[in-house]
Amino acid sequence: MEKESIIQYINEFKKILSYVTSIGFFFGAGTSCAFGLPNIGDLTKECKKELREYEKDFDNIEKTIRDLEGKQEISIEDLLNYIRQVEDLTKGRPDYNFISISGNRAKELDKKICETIFKVIKEKEEISNISDLRRFVAWYDSTNRGLNKEIYTTNYDMLLEMALEANFIPYFDGFVGAYEPFFSPESIDFFSKEQNYIDKWIHLWKIHGSLNWMKKEKTSISPERIARISKIEKPINELMIYPSKEKYNLSRKEPFIAFFDRMKEYLKHGELLYICSGYSFSDQHINEIIFNALHQNKRLYVIVFCYEDVQVDEMSKYATAYMNLCIIGPKKMIRNGIEREWEFDEEKESNNEYKLYWDDEKQICKLGDFKNLIEFLIENSGRKSIIEEIINGK
Repeated sequence: MEKESIIQYINEFKKILSYVTSIGFFFGAGTSCAFGLPNIGDLTKECKKELREYEKDFDNIEKTIRDLEGKQEISIEDLLNYIRQVEDLTKGRPDYNFISISGNRAKELDKKICETIFKVIKEKEEISNISDLRRFVAWYDSTNRGLNKEIYTTNYDMLLEMALEANFIPYFDGFVGAYEPFFSPESIDFFSKEQNYIDKWIHLWKIHGSLNWMKKEKTSISPERIARISKIEKPINELMIYPSKEKYNLSRKEPFIAFFDRMKEYLKHGELLYICSGYSFSDQHINEIIFNALHQNKRLYVIVFCYEDVQVDEMSKYATAYMNLCIIGPKKMIRNGIEREWEFDEEKESNNEYKLYWDDEKQICKLGDFKNLIEFLIENSGRKSIIEEIINGK
């Protein structure tokens, strides 16, 4: 396998960071795991443990998914998606069933799973130390390039919101209003060609939903809608988290599809550095958007930071086809369609800056860990002291 000097590549990466006009981010579960939240596998185990009385229902659904889709690793999201399909097919009625699950049983399961997901993540959120995440959003907010600072995330926890608000940083997430902020697709369809105050805000698009999104039923004075609730201790309605049938309902244009449309437009035009962290590329709908944009927009450069080299191996079937896609792993990387092993020559380093990205003991690149990536970005920004003042309230 060919060798790649990590010192040389990092120097190139620094140059890109210094001149690129816009920087966007895509965060997967790994970024929240860095702050103590469970990944999808651990979340699935926790939820099943809490919902032992529904074990037979879960076994039944898992068998159906394996038989029909051939999928072996089945997550709580897969279960929830199937349960919602049963609920939809049976209209939630007790006298109709599908795969031996009645409509009202599916409705009950939907509510119980949502409550359990909320409980598990909420408990972890409350003890999470988000000081590094606050430093990241302070750094990102202080970058003055480009009209749109955009963060796309599959995480439905509230860590990013907590960090942004702790720093008093204004952001927009597609919801408008004050009493019960409602989702407004028109507000995210619009791309301003002239800079205005709102364009300077960070845009946070939670493409798998959020723990504080609720489905509000139709009433005599308002239609059915998706609302963002402020800080809550327990969900009172159906949580709007992925996966859900609403995700692909074009006619109603619910949050999921609207965010996907936004992401397509964002990646398609202009010069952009798009940094992916903690994302395993397991969602084919998201992957198609990213790969189509890489093909259509030659001024788009995507860098994927991987926590483990196994992800680099899995990405090789994609990465070799795109010259503007770079995959960074602990011991190897892929760029210009070629897989290479990292090579480190300490003699080429005149100082200890390499310790920001290279682990001497393990002999690996450590930027796949989101916390290390945060530190690297801040240290190379020239604004570290300003950032520290922001989070210290000075």
